[in-house]
Amino acid sequence: MASLQRSITTGFAVGALLVLAGCAGAPGSGGSGPAAEAPVYKVGDRWVYHGDDGFRVKTEWDETHEVTAVGTEGITVRIALSGGMSVTRTELWSAPGQVKIGAVYGNQTRRFTEPLQRYDFPLAPGKTWNQWARNYNEFTKETGEINRYVRVSGWEKVSTPAGSFDAVRMQVLMRLDDETFWRWPTTCNYTVWYAPAARAVVRAELDAQYAEKDGGLEGGAAVRTQHSVVELVSFTTGG
Repeated sequence: MASLQRSITTGFAVGALLVLAGCAGAPGSGGSGPAAEAPVYKVGDRWVYHGDDGFRVKTEWDETHEVTAVGTEGITVRIALSGGMSVTRTELWSAPGQVKIGAVYGNQTRRFTEPLQRYDFPLAPGKTWNQWARNYNEFTKETGEINRYVRVSGWEKVSTPAGSFDAVRMQVLMRLDDETFWRWPTTCNYTVWYAPAARAVVRAELDAQYAEKDGGLEGGAAVRTQHSVVELVSFTTGG
């Protein structure tokens, strides 16, 4: 049953990304260019973002990410949200883009058995990676396994409140481990733009939903759980 579930999930991810790839030659699609190399972080590096979520009625918040330590354990980042959401949490990266402790959906902190490949540097146009990541979810107090598939589309010019950046666009498809007796797992379709000049993502468009188990195999009513835009407001270097 587990192997069948993996086959279904991988087919979902690859099939959806093939559709996206078929649009690669369209106007506004990512352009070719050099690979984005892994950044070097310093204590005091600080990014401030503004986010909103929802459709007609939106929830808005600000979030600050700050590198608080760099050492043999990895890179420690404090993340604080204020406004419509008030949350403070800490992430630990074993290396740039490699998450030992952190969130992949909302602000649910997970501890990964093996580091999650959030960004598999260098980020070259056309590169893909597909990972099954076992984790312990500190919010639900449960152990599970998520599937995360990423495709690097290419380079684009992105305008944000912090300025204009040359950024590499990535499409992220993710299937969470939150299935219950009455609903299928949450599926996420994210687009993120990583800018080497900021050493971070400068814009993210996040959509997620799940289907209820009342209409056959994932054929029930879809429930939207995320419709967010997060943009960089400012970036200051440490050290």
